[in-house]
Amino acid sequence: QVQLVESGGGLVQAGGSLRLSCAVSGGTFSIYNMAWFRQAPGKERAFVAIIRWSGASTYYADSVKGRFTISRDNAENTVYLQMNSLKPEDTAVYYCAGTPVVEGATTTRAYPYWGQGTQVTVSS
Repeated sequence: QVQLVESGGGLVQAGGSLRLSCAVSGGTFSIYNMAWFRQAPGKERAFVAIIRWSGASTYYADSVKGRFTISRDNAENTVYLQMNSLKPEDTAVYYCAGTPVVEGATTTRAYPYWGQGTQVTVSS
């Protein structure tokens, strides 16, 4: 069974950077797309970024374009989210997710595989 484990969250000042990692185990053959979502207290889980496991195609939410970069290292079975120019409104629990569906998707319902989440807190 596919397992996803996030790491790299923490406390950072506004304008700073963090790099999140998502380690994938159990076989990447069952995953075609990987994505990052985030959820702030009292809010719905929201799409952040998506990447094909093959690596070339990416798509970002408008709120993070130009600041966040999603990437992957297939040899290490790891997906990353580089977050620069962080803002207090980026504060949330960040989740990585995977799906065997070929078509890209920005909805949580499209993803059967989820990590447990890692907290990102951006202070003013």
